[in-house]
Amino acid sequence: MRVLLDTHMVIAIAQKKLTDRFPRVEQLLSDGAASGFVSVASLWEIAIKTRLGKLQPGLPLETIPVYLREAGLMILPVDIPHVITTADPEPETRDPFDRLLLAQCKVEGLQLATVDRLLVDHPLALRL
Repeated sequence: MRVLLDTHMVIAIAQKKLTDRFPRVEQLLSDGAASGFVSVASLWEIAIKTRLGKLQPGLPLETIPVYLREAGLMILPVDIPHVITTADPEPETRDPFDRLLLAQCKVEGLQLATVDRLLVDHPLALRL
């Protein structure tokens, strides 16, 4: 299974709280049952919210990608097919970052690990 972690989960990893907040995801990743991916879109969202003072990610921004790679996660770049693809069916969320994550899942054959109530019922979401 190939899993794209939503931004909330990436923040939990940076804050070293994944086990507390998302134990099922932590178990999937640690058991080797899933290959974990993090979108550059999530890193971008974290950077924006941190610079606006709305988020304390737990690590300096520049060290987050290094930390994620050391944790065995792969960083997924944002590419043209990701930005021109629409996730069918149309998701309930209007959040552009969430929509991009779903599009990346569609293009790359991933499932989105999320607990976002507007995304959990989408066919591309991983049932946790």
